[in-house]
Amino acid sequence: MRIAVGADHNGFDLKEVIREHLERLGHDVVDYGVKRDEDFDYPQVAEPVARAVASGEVDRAVLVCGTGLGMAIVANKVHGVRAAAVSDPYSAERAIRSNDAKVLCLGGLVTGRSLGPLLVDHWISGDFEGGNSGRKVARIIDLDDRERGHEEQRHR
Repeated sequence: MRIAVGADHNGFDLKEVIREHLERLGHDVVDYGVKRDEDFDYPQVAEPVARAVASGEVDRAVLVCGTGLGMAIVANKVHGVRAAAVSDPYSAERAIRSNDAKVLCLGGLVTGRSLGPLLVDHWISGDFEGGNSGRKVARIIDLDDRERGHEEQRHR
């Protein structure tokens, strides 16, 4: 699987742990940065990573900031992307299986170095299950499409 990783300065250390873990598992990892010595705002990395997911350039992505929340907010602004900030294995698994969240967001200041790879493992091992969740995700997609239409109308 081709997986993007990205972080701001608060998520750098955990991003490196996740990147190395994914590479050991044999995934093709695309690192969107940040470098350790850079003071970087999370929107600067979350947007290009989310666009890579939306375009199909990568299959999935892991984003890391201080809490994971800022990355999730930004990534969810990109049309066609569903991102989930998670802190426990069950939520990580359900993010993909129930919500088809192709972007996993973690908190470098709140997620331990051993927990991060475990969360990624629970998320990466699953696929979207559809079923009742399919109906709910279809409603999310419909909302996303309607909001995009409203945005296009505002810019005319």
